[in-house]
Amino acid sequence: MQSLNRQRPDPETDANQEGAPVSPRHQYAGFALRAGLGLAVVGFMLWRFNPRSIVALFARERIEYFCAAYVIYIGGLLLSSWRWQLLAAIVGIRDRYLRFFRYYLIGSFTNLFVPGLIGGDAARSIYLGRRHDKIAAAIASVVADRGSGIFALFWLAALATLPMASTLPRSLVFTVLGVGAVTFVGFLCAPIINHFFSMTSGRLKSLSDTIAPYLSHPTSLIPAIAMSMLLQTMLATAQWVLALGLGLSIPLRVFLLCMPIANAFASIPVTLNGLGLREATYLVMLGLAGVSHSDAVALGLLWFATTALAGFTGIVPFMMTGSPKSARNARNVAVQPDASA
Repeated sequence: MQSLNRQRPDPETDANQEGAPVSPRHQYAGFALRAGLGLAVVGFMLWRFNPRSIVALFARERIEYFCAAYVIYIGGLLLSSWRWQLLAAIVGIRDRYLRFFRYYLIGSFTNLFVPGLIGGDAARSIYLGRRHDKIAAAIASVVADRGSGIFALFWLAALATLPMASTLPRSLVFTVLGVGAVTFVGFLCAPIINHFFSMTSGRLKSLSDTIAPYLSHPTSLIPAIAMSMLLQTMLATAQWVLALGLGLSIPLRVFLLCMPIANAFASIPVTLNGLGLREATYLVMLGLAGVSHSDAVALGLLWFATTALAGFTGIVPFMMTGSPKSARNARNVAVQPDASA
């Protein structure tokens, strides 16, 4: 009888089938570099802006407010999983909502703690793609998931800038509004972009074919983008709650502007989970709203703790979820005779 042992997917094996193998030593070195760079940035800010007051503020956070922010963040993961499920259905992948949520948690955990050149998005693609024998479609669904989130980030930031335009530097206002306008035009021109890609060849043509269902019908992304804007509002609210727990009176609209910009910088893959980049962004953005440097750094560290704790909950499904057999392999096993019969 063929063994049916369940094993977790090996992301490196899947990722390297089309390229040169990556040395584990390089993976761990990259992980250490990202973590070290983030810690160095945070360490510099702690040294530069009165570390004692920052630590005191961090310890002053009321536990009930921290728990409330954590619950809101988990609610955001639930919403994100639903968004991913809707986007996956567009490319023909349909599955239970709880499975999407489980894979999303695994991706969050992977993105935080597992060293390697791939992140949580690649892990989600591999888990979902191997289960349905649709790796390309799974990757497309994750790309669309991230893309809809990026659109929402820029558009929400642009909307939040409008009522505060008179109090913000003109350069910041023009930049945020300009990026929002450019991405909106790009969204409207998606069918034209898809037509251009369809006339190419090679890998670019393969990439175009994978994401064509989204580019050729951008209106199919509208529900996901609306959910993404709701998600960003939830995350901004969670940060506002953390600020209340510190005893800070910062208007919610400030976080509606700062949160998308901070997330955009934190998504740059140069530090571990955006550590340091996020805090530096808060330092600048919240400073424009009159928040002290110590308060801004403490708030950024609290938010990192919230997201890290939420990501760490993914260790449970990560440990309990094996790699599902591909549909093709499952059929092959099913038709094999039992040798013990």
